[in-house]
Amino acid sequence: MKKTVYESPLSSRYASAEMQYIFSPDKKFSTWRRLWVALARAEMELGLPITQEQIDEMEAHLDDIDYDMAAAKERELRHDVMAHIHTFGAVCPKAMPIIHLGATSCYVGDNTDIILMREGLELIRDKLVQVLGHLAKFANTYKALPTLGFTHFQPAQLVTVGKRATLWMNDLLQDLEEVEYRISTLKLLGCKGTTGTQASFLELFEGDHEKCKELERCIAEEMGFSGVAPVSGQTYSRKVDANVLNTLSGIAQSASKFATDLRLLCHLKEVEEPFEAHQIGSSAMPYKRNPMRCERICSLARYVIADAANPAVTAATQWFERTLDDSANKRISVPEAFLAVDAILNIYTNVAGGLVVHEKVIEKHVREELPFMASENIMMDAVKRGGNRQELHERIRVHSLEAGRNVKDRGEPNNLIDLIAADPMFGMSREELTAHLEPSRYIGRCPEQVDDFLRECIQPVLDAHAGALKRTETELTV
Repeated sequence: MKKTVYESPLSSRYASAEMQYIFSPDKKFSTWRRLWVALARAEMELGLPITQEQIDEMEAHLDDIDYDMAAAKERELRHDVMAHIHTFGAVCPKAMPIIHLGATSCYVGDNTDIILMREGLELIRDKLVQVLGHLAKFANTYKALPTLGFTHFQPAQLVTVGKRATLWMNDLLQDLEEVEYRISTLKLLGCKGTTGTQASFLELFEGDHEKCKELERCIAEEMGFSGVAPVSGQTYSRKVDANVLNTLSGIAQSASKFATDLRLLCHLKEVEEPFEAHQIGSSAMPYKRNPMRCERICSLARYVIADAANPAVTAATQWFERTLDDSANKRISVPEAFLAVDAILNIYTNVAGGLVVHEKVIEKHVREELPFMASENIMMDAVKRGGNRQELHERIRVHSLEAGRNVKDRGEPNNLIDLIAADPMFGMSREELTAHLEPSRYIGRCPEQVDDFLRECIQPVLDAHAGALKRTETELTV
């Protein structure tokens, strides 16, 4: 079978079916119809000549959408909302005269966008919690395993494998707080009319301002929102889209940081992402074990971070009460940001739940660098024995440079301990010096920091979102 039409990889390869449904035509246009029902019901309750029979007819046809008819009507009318009004009216002939009464296109378009973004954020929230759950187990398991810490990707002081995982988790915790804030503060546009004045509804209600306000309250309640935008033009402020995509961009940034760290650790052969028994790393090099999942996270994250500029520019360039140059852009930029972040978190969940730690390699790397890290403790010990701190510092500096040359230029083991043992200024035997080479002495409070972080910051989140952890995870294409 030939495939001659472009498919978005976000749909065909990456995003979950659940997120794709949220931004699907079925979800979008059935939500339009639910908004038309909510509008009609509120108008009826506030005294307009609308019958329960008309509302019942509309409710009976919320999901049977004739897309062929809608497409034909849009080609004829050059207006998507009017096309769907006629399509809805064709199966609701009794209700046709009152569908969309007093409303403008943004009543269904913008209110639906807010509804879909909220549902998308709720799904993102649950997936963030799932990632945190996996990383919490990982951090707890390896909270005391010493590993090289790096600054500038040069060996620095020791940390632990679990402590490093808390850094990834802390980024995600901030993202989760952002997501929850966005969910809690999203407001419907409401029923504002063509320029945001509610003039059409004021006319319908014969000058009754309270009924105009009650109309919005009833619709917001039926759609599950606590309120509507206090003021607007024809649309809700496009800063809402910009803020939501900034939140999604933050998640992409955190995920990319994790994935980049893991790619570096994979190069060091210390920690690796899952690798299936029959997985092929390279078509040319059978031995390769590429970190392709983390590379995919970084690739998708780059797209989301760049995509976040779209609604920012749109918000900055809106004209007065309404201009339509936002429409085509937001149809693409907003859903695709959600689909891409959904894909990122699917992969992140998969990787975090199957991390492979090579403890012997980690120990080998620690042992290679530990003499350098122990040098300060050795110097302090020698001072306690009567040495001069400044003179000892200089001798360690000289010996460290020589040991470094042995490692880098001659490919020999790190012999710093032997050099110090042979220096009479220190007056310490090799056995006494070796006693300083216990890695656990150099990890500071890492295990305690992990325990505190998991108990005080992570467990309350996992408890509050226990339902997300119990959900059956969608089968992921990673």
